Amino acid sequence: MSFICAIDVGTASARAGIFDLEGRLLGRESRPIILWQEGGLSALSSSNIIEAICDAVQAALAMARVEPREVAALGFDATCSLVLRNRSGGPLMENGRDTIPWFDHRALHEAAKIDKTGDKVLDYLGKTISPEMQVPKLLWLKQQRPDLWEALGGAYDLADFLTLWATGSTRRSICTLAAKWTYLPDAGGWQQAFFDRIGLSDLREKAALPDAASAVGTAIGALTSEAATRLGLRAGIPVAAGMIDAYAGALGVLGNSTDASPALAMIAGTSTCIMALSPQPWAAPGVWGPFDGAVLPGVQACEGGQSATGALLDHVMRINGLEPTGETHERIERHIRTCLSREGMAYASGLHLLPDFNGNRSPFGDAMARGTIIGLTLERGFEAACRLYWRAAVALALGVRQIVEHMQAHGGPRADRLILTGGHGRSELLVQLYADVTGREVHLCHQPDAVLTGTAMAAAAAGPLGDIRTAAAAMSFGTRPYPPSPERHAAFARDYEIFLQLQSCRSAISAL
Repeated sequence: MSFICAIDVGTASARAGIFDLEGRLLGRESRPIILWQEGGLSALSSSNIIEAICDAVQAALAMARVEPREVAALGFDATCSLVLRNRSGGPLMENGRDTIPWFDHRALHEAAKIDKTGDKVLDYLGKTISPEMQVPKLLWLKQQRPDLWEALGGAYDLADFLTLWATGSTRRSICTLAAKWTYLPDAGGWQQAFFDRIGLSDLREKAALPDAASAVGTAIGALTSEAATRLGLRAGIPVAAGMIDAYAGALGVLGNSTDASPALAMIAGTSTCIMALSPQPWAAPGVWGPFDGAVLPGVQACEGGQSATGALLDHVMRINGLEPTGETHERIERHIRTCLSREGMAYASGLHLLPDFNGNRSPFGDAMARGTIIGLTLERGFEAACRLYWRAAVALALGVRQIVEHMQAHGGPRADRLILTGGHGRSELLVQLYADVTGREVHLCHQPDAVLTGTAMAAAAAGPLGDIRTAAAAMSFGTRPYPPSPERHAAFARDYEIFLQLQSCRSAISAL
């Protein structure tokens, strides 16, 4: 029997899953990773991430009762965090904190500078490059820390760094390079004229970028003896090209659909990504893509999203003096359900939010946008936290509706449903809210972790199943639908109108 090991590195933890070749998750374990924040900057340690990965894999193997010799392939996905290494291959920073997390917006000025070029690369990025992507961060490094730039020996998307660590191969994935590094698969790959234009003419050398990218579902290399010992796996097994976590989620829920998928993938956790797959390229302001082959060969991937969703709900709890644990989330949701059953749609209806506390990815592509709360009183405590939590959740759902309608208005797939995976899928309150506000069915996969599943599909394709479409077909699971309530959808129409008016007011204020 052959099994697959899939590893997913998120914002706060690393997760490992052991799958069989029919896509069943037999064992899953997670381990926390350490985040440092100081002076508006954030950092991770790739060494700490690898330690967490190794512990999680060994624990998942034990849970699944699978022997290392039975694991046939390995795959990685990760957030689009940036790993910086020196010329000797060690951490660039002396304190070992060599990884800039995806959500770090230190490169706002550099992103704005890039936008002013109007380069054709921006046509693939919704007309504006995000400070979450790697090129603005590297421009920041060169301009703000020339000492570190001089010592730089390689810069990697986290998923590519993990495949490098596991195999020793310097090959990189088309998923990471297209989605986060301005590599254009359908326009000749790297755009050296663009790098020259923005002051990064030496980027390809300093970051050790390869000339070409490796397809999703192909093997980057074989697992080395050293990495195998630390992971508790067998040396020599194929390691698949890495993936950005949202793109792995899209593969996990849409990979077995037709090229023109009748659904959108919604990967919702700390942030939310809304992924569309289509056979023909299309583009929209504030939507990243099209990226040819970033999920499936010959298929265009586009990504809309919200930068802070689960993170916003955690923040709402903290500002009301509550620690955002799973237990506290559940306690708040129980109270909200009780209040909704008693008060109906009138519950907390005087509160209105714009949820862009960490910028707006879609539809505006405005990393400088900020959140808004209207209707606050002097009320404090648990009840105040519940009211604000509920209305923050409503605002997030209103944002999803806007993104979906925006994507479809600009040529995106005419999707009739959202397939949801990620942490939000554990909350029936949120799942039903997304359905009611958008007016579309929301489907939950019977396999609860579609991001890990997508990574397992890519690994199986690089290993025993030999082809990404074969793997996606063999390892896909069905879904459970949550239909929208027409009455609640109609009731939320007023909230949506207020939401749009608040955005107009914010734009007017910004123009003053």
